[in-house]
Formats: sequence, C-alpha cells, structure tokens
Amino acid sequence: MQDIQTIILKSLTNNEDFLRKALPHIKKEYFEDQHKAVYDIFLQFVTKYNKLPTPAILEVEFQESEYSNRPIANETLALIKSLHDDNAVETEWLIESTEKWCKDRAVYLALMESISIIDGNTDKAEGAIPDILTKALSVTFDTNVGHDYFENVEERYEYYHQKEDKIPFNIELLNTITKGGVPRKSLNIILAGTGVGKSLAMCHFAADALAQGKNVLYITLEMAEEKIAERIDANLFDVDIAKITDLSKDAFINKAHLANKKTHGKLIIKEYPTAVAHVGHFRSLLSELKMKKKFSPDVIYIDYLNICSSSRVKGLGASINTYSLIKAIAEEIRGLAVEYNVPIWSATQVTRSGFGNSDVEITDTSESFGLPATSDLMLALISTEQLESANQLMIKQLKNRYNDPTQNKRFCVGIDRSRMRLYDIEDSAQTLSSDDLSPAPVAAKTDFSAFKI
Repeated sequence: MQDIQTIILKSLTNNEDFLRKALPHIKKEYFEDQHKAVYDIFLQFVTKYNKLPTPAILEVEFQESEYSNRPIANETLALIKSLHDDNAVETEWLIESTEKWCKDRAVYLALMESISIIDGNTDKAEGAIPDILTKALSVTFDTNVGHDYFENVEERYEYYHQKEDKIPFNIELLNTITKGGVPRKSLNIILAGTGVGKSLAMCHFAADALAQGKNVLYITLEMAEEKIAERIDANLFDVDIAKITDLSKDAFINKAHLANKKTHGKLIIKEYPTAVAHVGHFRSLLSELKMKKKFSPDVIYIDYLNICSSSRVKGLGASINTYSLIKAIAEEIRGLAVEYNVPIWSATQVTRSGFGNSDVEITDTSESFGLPATSDLMLALISTEQLESANQLMIKQLKNRYNDPTQNKRFCVGIDRSRMRLYDIEDSAQTLSSDDLSPAPVAAKTDFSAFKI
C-alpha cells in the first residue's frame, strides 16, 4: 500500500492542476528520507524550467545530484522509477489529504523544534516558540485574503447570476418569500406558542425534504425518536396519526417500503436529553453517521434550540443570563450550518405576553433577543379560534435575509393536524382582511398524490 508521501510525489509529476494548487504550500522538510530527496530534485527542476519533469528526466537529474552518492541512493532511484505509475487519483480528495498531511507535518516539526529550544539545543530563545507554533497551525491551501472590489468584478457578476442551491417548500408562498427555498449555511427559526405547531411544521418540512430525495437529520431534545417518526409517518403515509396503530404490521411495513421507493433520501432521527446536548454532540453525531452509515445530511432540524446546551457558556451562573446563553447556542448552531454546508431549522417559544397575541412581533421571542439577531429567517406561527375553525395557520415574517419581509408579510396556510401536514389554500380562502395581507396567487391545494401511499 502506498503512503501519502508517494501518492503526493506521483501526483505532482502527473497532475498539473494539483501541482499548481499544492506546490506553493509543500515544504521539503515535510518529507523524509528518499521522499525528501526526490522532492528536492523535482522542486529544483520545476523552479528552473517552470514545467513538469518526466520520471526519465528526474532519473538524469538524480544521477547528477548529490543524492546519487548518499546511503539512500538505491531507494531514491527506485522511488523515481515508480513515478511512471500514473494511476489517476481523485483531485478533490488528493488536495484535502495533502493539506491535512502538510498541517500534521508542520505541527510535528514545530513541536520538535520547540522541544529543542527548551532543551537548549538551538540558539533560539523560548520566546520564539509561540510564533513557531502559530505559523505551523496556520498552514492552509486557502490563499484567499478577501474580495477585491475592483479586481474581482467578474467573479462578483457570476456570483449574482449563479443559481443558489436551495431546499424548496411544497408551500408556494413560502417559496415566494424565500425566492425558492432556504439556502445552505443558514439558520431558520419558527416562533410559536405551546401547541400551535412548531414541531408539526418542522416534521412537515422534514417529510417534504425527504420526499424530494434529500438526506434529513432530525435532532429531538423534547420528544422521543418514535414520536417524531410517528408524525412523519402520518404525513408520508397519508394516515390519521391516531389510526397509525390500527394498521396491521404488514400494511405498516408495506407503506414504509413504498415510501422508501419514492425517494433517494434518508431520514435519521436522533434523541438527546433535554438541556444536555450541544453542537459538540451534534458534530460527533455527524462524524459517526458519515463513518458508519455513509450518511451526510442535506438539511438538519433541531427540535428545539432553547433546550439545547452551549459548548461555550456553561450553565446559568451569576454572570450568565438567558440572553447570553441562547445567543451563544444560536451562534454555535449557525456555525454548524456553515461548517457542514447545510440549512438548519429550529424553533423557539413566544413570551408569556405573546402567547395569546394574534399578531406576534419579533420582540415576543422568549428568553433572548440574541436568537432573532443571529437567524437568517424567522417565521411566527399564529393560531386563533377563527383560524382553527377554518383549519388554517397564519405565518408572519419577522425576519428575512432572503427577500423583502414587507412583501407577503402575513399569509395563511392550511393545516391538517391529524396528518401533521401543511398545505396551500386558495386566495379566496385567506381569512385575513385585505388591510392585513394581499396574498400572491396560490394553488387551490397542494397535491400530495405523488407521494401518497
């Protein structure tokens, strides 16, 4: 089996794209023994002629170099001859692996140098150690130092016109207000009172994403995994949630198999104890899922944010208030969305005064105003007796970084609590007055037949 040093040397001599990307960051001292000798010969040739040497050229250069008379001459020549084997290696993997190897070697060498300084084996003072370690830890292949407004004008134009990767809704007005769905690297929040429909909405969105073929991770800190799965069963199976237990075992398994055939996505539901789990636990879960199940989510749901823990702020001591705690949790979860390149959905409660409010405001967010400050999209769910009797739920935009939040600020959607489902309603069925809302045209009702079992 080839080690990473050999793979890097072979790729440098056979893959010019990799060469241009990696060469400025690879140092001779990172290599050992014959690999260091070959890289030194290779680097001298590239520096002088600005082109890739063939293994045959490297053999000639080796015979004329100081390395031909060293004890490892035979090993060095054998390694050069092996570079003829130009089996292609996937470039993205190669760059990532080479960058990691460079970082590991830089840190190792920095530690060895630091030990030598402490032992008094060099002329450098101990005060140089922090700078040595800092430089080693900063090794990266990313040379971007920022967006140059005038030099990067073409890149900026292309960015404005590229189609952003989003996860759309099966609710037309939600697509309208988000310009086609929620993008990756975003934190999206549902604000509602107890029993209004926060978990219902997130289960509906999760079922919809799964139906689109997306990989979905649903993290619950409030309900059991089976209870979340039961709600998604009701949605996807088109069965009243109270009657799911009436299905025979064969009928239930058959519906699950049919649902599986209609999507390429997977759904993982993971339960954590309330107020115990934080992004460190979520990050470990994502690593385990990738390793054990080859599963990487396209979207994550966390039910819900306020009962997560913070990896930075510990407990509610005398110096810690709920504003700081919830803000820290929100920032950490949004950071997780950016790190894993996914949209994350979560929810929060309204304050006591906002619970009975028929026109919830962003100031009705419970515990911390730091949450809406951190989120990209914040939607309030509002239910009144009038809406409930019409099987409707009002959605109000509180914050929207994707579009103008004053357009379609409030609108209604249908709600089927028995099947844990939201759906479009006719324009004429909107229960709001014209003073409150001028809704965009929507379909008469969402067609679920494509996924109905």
